[in-house]
This record gives sequence, C-alpha cells and structure tokens, in this order.
Amino acid sequence: MKFSEVVQRLGVPVDRTSLSLESAHDPEMVGVAAVDEATSGQLSYIDGAKFAAQIKTTQAIALILPRSQDLQAAATERSIAWIETAEPRLMFAQAIALFYQAFQPDPEIHPTAVIHPTAKIGTEVAIGAHVVIQANVTVGNQVCIHPNVVIYPDARIGDRVVLHANCTIHERTRLGTDCVIQPGAVIGAEGFGFVPTAQGWYKMQQSGCVVLEDGVEVGCNSTIDRPAVGETRIAQQTKLDNLVHIGHGAQIGFGCAFAAQVGLAGGVEVGNRVILAGQVGVANDAKIGDGAIASSKTGVHGTVNPGQVVSGYPCVDHKIYLKSSAIYSRLPDMYQTLKQLQKRVEELENQGLERAE
Repeated sequence: MKFSEVVQRLGVPVDRTSLSLESAHDPEMVGVAAVDEATSGQLSYIDGAKFAAQIKTTQAIALILPRSQDLQAAATERSIAWIETAEPRLMFAQAIALFYQAFQPDPEIHPTAVIHPTAKIGTEVAIGAHVVIQANVTVGNQVCIHPNVVIYPDARIGDRVVLHANCTIHERTRLGTDCVIQPGAVIGAEGFGFVPTAQGWYKMQQSGCVVLEDGVEVGCNSTIDRPAVGETRIAQQTKLDNLVHIGHGAQIGFGCAFAAQVGLAGGVEVGNRVILAGQVGVANDAKIGDGAIASSKTGVHGTVNPGQVVSGYPCVDHKIYLKSSAIYSRLPDMYQTLKQLQKRVEELENQGLERAE
C-alpha cells in the first residue's frame, strides 16, 4: 500500500509526517522489518536518538520516528518517508497488523470433533480436527479452537477467544473475551495439594476453579492451577510468556507481564502492572505490590512494596543488589586481606603478652 494509506489507516495527522513537506514523496510499501534488516519497500522504526546512526545505513523506504527534528531531517536527507509519534514502537506494532494477519481458520466444525450435546456453541465458531468439548461447556461467538484442544465439563469460553492446538481447559475454568491460549498450555488443572499424614500424603481435592479475565494471554506449555477452594484469578490484559507456572489460589492483577519460566507458588498475591523477568520464583503467600519489577532469576519470599525494583536470591532492593554485585568479584582479594589482618592482629597480641610477662 502507499505510504499515505498507511498514514491514514494509522490515524496520523498529515502534519506529523513527511507528507507535509514540499519535497514529499509517497512511496509504495510491501511490508515491515527491523531497521537494520529492512530492504527497499519496507517500513521500520527508530526508537530514540541513540539509534540515529541507523538512519544513515537503513534501506527502509519509510520510518516511524520519535519527535525529533534532527532525526526527521536525517531521514528527509536520504529521501526516507517518515511518521512522527511519541511512541514509535507502539505505532510499529500497529503497522505490522496492517501487513500481517495471523492464520484464522474458517468458521466451521471439523467432522472429527467430539462435542457433547449439552455444550452451547456460539456463532461463527471454528472448531478444528479432534477437538473434544465435554458436557455443559459454553463457547462464545467468533471463538477459534485449533486441533486437539480438550475442554472439560462446565468450562466457559468468552467471545473471540483463541485456543491453539493441544491446549487443555479443565473443568469450571472461565475465560473472558479475547483471551489467547498458546499450544500446550493447561488451564485449570489440579493444584499441588497434599496433606502429610503418618501413612504418607493425603490428596486434597481441588474443587476450585481458574478465572482468566478479558484479554489475558498464556504462552506455550504454561500451567495455571486451580485451588482446593475458591479461585485462581488473573485480571484483564495480563500476559504470560512460555513455560510459566501459576500456583493454586494465586491472585494476579491487571496489565502484568511475566517472562519465560516464572514460577508462582500457591496463594501469591500480585498487584497491577507488575513485571517479572525470566526465571523469577515467588514463594508461598508472597505479596508483590503494584508496579513492582523483579529482575531475572530473582527469588521473592516475602513482601515487595509497590513500585519497588528487586533482584537477587533472596531478593533485595535492586540498588543494594548492584552494590553487592560490584563487591562480589573482589571477594577473593578481600579474603586475602582479611587473612593478613588476622595474622597481623595475632602477632601484635603475642607481642603484648610477651611484654606483660
């Protein structure tokens, strides 16, 4: 499509684009790419002044730029069309959607699907091969269920949910609208609940459920467990990466983002807009306040205050962690110095004893 069409479909005023210049040209674009990989005919973006040098080398035909006259002038000098925005990466994400749409099967039911007669299926639903939908399941409108998905009894699936191949939705699970469950994920399986006895472990039945609110996305092979009683709840627009585990009874706020291999034990409370980097582990009943961030491989065992950034195992404030890390590499030298000081102290003590005698 023409650059001017992209501008129009992104809702950008012309005076915030190179189309407002006398020398403006309206190139045709065929796709999007990273700025260092773009070829002629592709749209890319620059996220800030520190990437300014890439304008001189990129082959992109058009760029999404931050509000910088210097960057815009550099692009114009190379006859690169540009769009100005306060959030280039966000607009680039919106631009990708103009050129690429994820695979969407036709709204039909494959003949090999097994659907219980009590299940209620909405309109314009796509159900793939070998899907199993059990008793009293409710499936909303425009839902896409890819092959080999299994939905246990009494589950409720909201409108426009996408269930990718081989994921499993256990009994009584509730998915809000626009949720995406990636391949291999298991939502609502039994929590790890066992009571110790003299004869061994007594299995505590997990009678609760899992609730995913609107817009929650769950990555490949992630697991969200249901509790013995009550519910495990993930609030709207929270995003989970691949291989994330959410323990039974956890309560997670809205707009959170958990990277790969994050693990939450049972009863954890997480506030809104919390970010947990890769391999963060959170112990039973820990509490993480709104807007907190845990860097990769952090171990959280107690309470993290709202807005706090923590690192390390067990976690400490990130500033303290950085100071400790700087000292860590010097520990061998510090140990040698300590040994020399101890030896010197012993020598002085011995000299004092000899004088006393």
